Amino acid sequence: MTAHSNLNIVPFVSVDHMMRLVLKVGIETFLTELAAVIEDDFRRWEQFDKTPRIASHSKEGVIELMPTSDGTLYGFKYVNGHPKNTKEGRQTVTAFGVLSDVGNGYPMLLSEMTILTALRTAAMSAVAAKHLARANAKTMAIIGNGAQSEFQALAFKAIVGVSELRLFDIDPSATERCARNLAGNGFAIKSCSSSQEAVEGADIITTVTADKQYATILSDNMVGPGVHINAVGGDCPGKTELHKDILLRSDIFVEYPPQTRIEGEIQQLDADYPVKELWEVIAGKREGRQSERTITLFDSVGFAIEDFSALRYVRSKLQETGLYVDLDLLADPDEPRDLYGMLLRCEAKLGEA
Repeated sequence: MTAHSNLNIVPFVSVDHMMRLVLKVGIETFLTELAAVIEDDFRRWEQFDKTPRIASHSKEGVIELMPTSDGTLYGFKYVNGHPKNTKEGRQTVTAFGVLSDVGNGYPMLLSEMTILTALRTAAMSAVAAKHLARANAKTMAIIGNGAQSEFQALAFKAIVGVSELRLFDIDPSATERCARNLAGNGFAIKSCSSSQEAVEGADIITTVTADKQYATILSDNMVGPGVHINAVGGDCPGKTELHKDILLRSDIFVEYPPQTRIEGEIQQLDADYPVKELWEVIAGKREGRQSERTITLFDSVGFAIEDFSALRYVRSKLQETGLYVDLDLLADPDEPRDLYGMLLRCEAKLGEA
């Protein structure tokens, strides 16, 4: 996207713009292209500033900032996680993000990221499975059929080739809605009455529940050799989905260990328990799956580089689509040192009106 001549103007992508952008590009194309940008950025992982996200926890949920920079661009996301919100008619997760120029500090993009986070989480999950699941994986169980489930299914179809879904949620209406939303997208879909039924014959198991608690969505006897587990729902201290014994049997891959040890499934393990970093697999520095019988586990909590990639991808689409508005966000006086003068000129104009 070309630079704006008016320095106080920042492109803003609203929720409506984001929806239109996804539909214009096509959701599976959007997910595939976004996944490619994520892989590109993971291959240059060592260039990025990295820190665990800055979190403010309460008994109700968490509010977090997720910052990173590659030395040229800086990005951050504001995101919350409040599982109780669904009972009040609100989203569990909401978010917005900013992409800025490191050279001058000026924002280059402000964007909604509630929808975009769902898309980048699904794309990231599918990228991990592309590198870790068995090559012929076609069947995926999705346990937890909330706001993430359709995005996960479509990403795994587009990027991994999944064609069969086995769905389960403790709320049957959520499973019904998910199956209805995904109808006509080329899946064979089975709605299951238990998590045990859902995992039968599954090559990939995705757990994506919302409750903020230590839970056992998967027990050890439910996971057979060769399965790839995409553990998405455990994303804050005190919130897990897998029985500890599953972790001890699995080859565990994470985004950024200092963050995942606080928020992921591996918070159940000793602080020095060995895990592998996914970026090394994507960059060709480490092997992924060791054998057809290995249980691979992607302990996904989300990391700032993925949001950086998502913002970078969205910004690349703005000029061709025009799906943004100019936001008068930054004070930009004619003389940089005369900020007060802007107030005086505004006062004079108001007096003339």
